[in-house]
Amino acid sequence: MTTRHAPEVLSSDALAAFASVDVDQPFGLYLHVPFCATRCGYCDFNTYTAGELGSSSSPESWLEAVRRELDQAASLLSPVRPVSTVFVGGGTPSLLGGDGLADLLGAVRNSFDLAAGAEVTTESNPESTSPEFFTRLREAGYTRISLGMQSAATHVLSVLDRKHTPGRALDAAREASAAGFDHVNLDLIYGTPGESDDDLAASIDAVLSVPIDHVSAYALIVEDGTAFARKVRRGEVPMPDDDVLAARYEMLDARLSAAGLTWYEVSNWATADSESGLPLPDSVCRHNEAYWRSDDWWGIGPGAHSHVGGVRWWNQKHPATYSSSLAGGTLPVAGSEILSAEDAHTESVMLRLRMREGLPAGILDDAERARADVAVAGRLLRRDRDAYVLTDRGRLLADGVVRDILV
Repeated sequence: MTTRHAPEVLSSDALAAFASVDVDQPFGLYLHVPFCATRCGYCDFNTYTAGELGSSSSPESWLEAVRRELDQAASLLSPVRPVSTVFVGGGTPSLLGGDGLADLLGAVRNSFDLAAGAEVTTESNPESTSPEFFTRLREAGYTRISLGMQSAATHVLSVLDRKHTPGRALDAAREASAAGFDHVNLDLIYGTPGESDDDLAASIDAVLSVPIDHVSAYALIVEDGTAFARKVRRGEVPMPDDDVLAARYEMLDARLSAAGLTWYEVSNWATADSESGLPLPDSVCRHNEAYWRSDDWWGIGPGAHSHVGGVRWWNQKHPATYSSSLAGGTLPVAGSEILSAEDAHTESVMLRLRMREGLPAGILDDAERARADVAVAGRLLRRDRDAYVLTDRGRLLADGVVRDILV
């Protein structure tokens, strides 16, 4: 069973695991920016508006705490591991501005060495970007931009409580490309109540009209505790329909594939090699691949999650509490766990099966392989050498395929 530890600090057993990790394996840093200008109705991320924080926290106090956590992370990882990927997420990282994000990457470099060819990504809200913003990020060393677009339809954005105008995300993608970014991602959300097939088709066409090499597309999920969930509960908007979501996913995949992008994870598409049809390695988000492969990463910032040497922990969520712990010389850990072999296996099956490269048959026991073969017979999986790979139909039912294998 999973072993959980007291919330104040990582246990001695957990810390000792850091000494046993393979320093030659990829290592990533995730940095969480908890600030947002407004709160989107569907979002359940650990984010705060200025009005919610008041005087308890600020970007300045947050950055000082981040510097301290980076230093502590480097001191615990001995020898210090070179960082393969950096991902700045939120929240709205672009609210820090180009100089603020440059300072953040500078803080990373003060504590860690970046590996040769490191991927450095930041999420950005189109409304808080500009040509000067992207130029500053390129100068600082960022290599990849991920922009939240969601939809090209104004009425869909209104249902989602998104404040940006549809065209601004497209302009931002052009500006990022002009500033020298070869790797630009646009995020879409599909299945929003009130969205039509034509709305989604127009959104896909808009995405493909600008210089991007990556698209992430997610079905709208109604998360408990969000304003959107309360609207659904009151009957103001309907729940997203599963059949509609499946049809929209098929539309996305067909149109993106026809335009030269190919899936490499169920919700992610990257530019395909013209000869092999496989995703170009530089277009794939390597940081997210590290999550799906259960590689090591350290999550920096309020509420951030980490996974190093089989140990998982998560930080205190409120920025003021997070900063206070670090000011006192203590890691801001809210809780930690060491996954049991059974839990680690379950996660590996669940995550690896979502990837185009598939689930290695060798990690399954005999009974699981037999159940996977049943899914092959049912055309939900196919065998690709020594791996099980989701078929097009299987991608629509991926969660059910995982459950059937792990029964």
